[in-house]
Amino acid sequence: MTETEPALRATNEAFGLSADGIAVIADDEPLRLSSGATLGPIEVAYQTWGTLNDDKSNAVLVCHALTGDQYVLGPHPLTGRGGWWETMLGAGKVLDTDKYFVICANVLGGCMGSTGPGSTNPATGKPYGIDFPVITIKDMVHVQVRLLDRLGIDQLFCAIGGSMGGMQVLQLAADYPERVFSAVPIAAAARHSAQNIAFHEVGRQAIMADPDWNGGRFLELNTLPERGLAVARMAAHITYLSETALHLKFGRDLQDRADLSYAFDADFQVESYLRYQGASFVNRFDANSYLYITRAMDYFDLAAEYDGSLTNAFRNAQSRFCLVSFTSDWLYPTAESREVVRALNAVAANVSFIEIESDKGHDAFLLDEPDLFRILGGFLNGAARHRGLVD
Repeated sequence: MTETEPALRATNEAFGLSADGIAVIADDEPLRLSSGATLGPIEVAYQTWGTLNDDKSNAVLVCHALTGDQYVLGPHPLTGRGGWWETMLGAGKVLDTDKYFVICANVLGGCMGSTGPGSTNPATGKPYGIDFPVITIKDMVHVQVRLLDRLGIDQLFCAIGGSMGGMQVLQLAADYPERVFSAVPIAAAARHSAQNIAFHEVGRQAIMADPDWNGGRFLELNTLPERGLAVARMAAHITYLSETALHLKFGRDLQDRADLSYAFDADFQVESYLRYQGASFVNRFDANSYLYITRAMDYFDLAAEYDGSLTNAFRNAQSRFCLVSFTSDWLYPTAESREVVRALNAVAANVSFIEIESDKGHDAFLLDEPDLFRILGGFLNGAARHRGLVD
């Protein structure tokens, strides 16, 4: 039995939810999406760890990144591997499960149990495919808030996440300021840059160019666009690393050979590594979900929702903020975090900011970074004292 199972079972029993970690929302009234389309009922697949205290003041929402899911701790049901943030979550760690009640939900549009393009379209009895409505980060957050409503949690002690998870944290703090006591966006930005949109478009085109994509109907036709999805993953994975990290890890070392092959096999270790990343990804991720979630990230522009002013987005901010960036992250560089900090300072919000020296690139937030653990541990302990969770 995993650490997750007893906590999740207890949570479900307490709130009358299903035993398998699925909450149904928007069953009484469809959710209106940013596009104007409506969707409902919506299934939300989630996991929990720790125990919710009597006044429900110790809840932490972990928001996952593009290729993440609700399995913050492993084993993952598809891969059998560890969870994606085991460095951060667990007894005695930064997100201390002896102290906090931690929730992570698969986002709307995901492929690990939440309603998405792989779900059955009730109008046709077939998978939605690309008939699924286009979604946004705002839509994802609205679904998460509905889940919190089902759990009876009026205010989170903390919302935390990196990359796309950090976008969700910013959206949540802007749209629902009274529901977030502390907010920790890591390696994130208030809008997706043109460069990032460009990388995503390369990935989407790779998927859609795969003949096995079949116009998005591959599940219905029992095919899988494995080659296209693998290439999309390879291209994206490069952006998660820094040049220094790639050089230190691989350099120009050859893979299982003494000399160049003078062919198109994986001569170099870095080529073999990327091929492995692509091949393993297709076993756990839905190609259409990749299209929809990358599109949601591309559409993200928090200031645009508030008359073009990021300051206006945080006009009613009530949270204690801690923003974190990494020196070698060129996907979401420090300048973009500073832009959010300036907007928060303009409304006299309670905000801390740290840029961590790291050569690991964007993925540093997922790895063993002692400075990150020390800084976040201190921030959360201070917030917990202010909240009255500890003496």
